Amino acid sequence: MDKKIISPTSHNFPNEDIKIFPSEEVEMVLCVNNQSYLVNLEPCMTLLDALREKLGLIGTKKVCDRGECGACTVLVNGRRINSCMTLAIMHTDSEITTIEGLAKDGELHPMQTAFITHDAFQCGYCTSGQIVSAVGMISEEIPQLKAEIRENMSGNLCRCGAYPNIIAAIQEVLEGIEDAAI
Repeated sequence: MDKKIISPTSHNFPNEDIKIFPSEEVEMVLCVNNQSYLVNLEPCMTLLDALREKLGLIGTKKVCDRGECGACTVLVNGRRINSCMTLAIMHTDSEITTIEGLAKDGELHPMQTAFITHDAFQCGYCTSGQIVSAVGMISEEIPQLKAEIRENMSGNLCRCGAYPNIIAAIQEVLEGIEDAAI
């Protein structure tokens, strides 16, 4: 059985502008929390690992490393993503917001404050992903019912079971919606 080898010159690719990167580090710019960083990363490095290991932004948690728990949730161009499931090199032209980027001028984001007020965390490991996901959810579409909040937050797991308090925190922020977006 012959195996067909596909190469960029075989014209089997729909996009002719394919870039092949070496396994060595590549210089790139990442815009994280309204600050540009010039970094050298291997093309196969996930956004999560770049944030934690190269930029020292350890608020984004590495838990399952398989996109199942949501602890690594960040905002990319205002949309929620699991940073463990995407390569950093894919986001060189993106605005990335982590938990560290939600506070402004030393003041916590309203969602961060609501999580504290409603004791919406226990061990704290999922908290940054929960907060970033909640902020992203509100930016994407404002939920009207508790069931919609639960559904929209279903990608973020809490092993401690703080879900009722998480929902209460999100509802509080929804009452003052003008402050909820980033």
